Order: sequence, then C-alpha cells, then structure tokens
Amino acid sequence: MKIRDGYLLRSVAGKNIVVSVGAQLDFNGMLTLNDTGVFFWNLLSKGATKAEMLESLLKEYDVSAEEASKDIDEFIKKLEDAKLLED
Repeated sequence: MKIRDGYLLRSVAGKNIVVSVGAQLDFNGMLTLNDTGVFFWNLLSKGATKAEMLESLLKEYDVSAEEASKDIDEFIKKLEDAKLLED
C-alpha cells in the first residue's frame, strides 16, 4: 500500500493536515491526523505493508498487537474511503 501521489502531510497552526496538490485530484475534504496517524502516514508514504506497519507500531508504542492491528485497519479504511491509497 502507498499514499497516492499528489497528497502531502503538512503542519498548519500546530495541526497535521493532509492536503492535495495538483488540479487533477478530487479531494474536497480535509483530513487531520493525530501523532499516530502521522506515524502511519509516514510508513504508508514509503509503501509499507500492514505487517511492516504493525511491527513498527509495536516497537514505537506501548500497545498490544491486537489493538495495534485494529488501529491500523481503521486508519487504512479511512484512507481507502477517501481514495488516498493505491495498491
């Protein structure tokens, strides 16, 4: 999985915001990410798999594998719904 080209993560007034760049994109919403969302976004920007995301999350945060997997699934679902991911 990878974040589609044309979407960038920016810090605006202390908030982490996903913005679209380029006229060809159809993204009318705004996506605000917390620190964990930024962590996931950065991994997906590099084309990380879910297994790689899980491994990285477990190393970085004190969370169970079950909770981490659930959080990753929810984040990926939100990005898929917004059409921000490519295979």
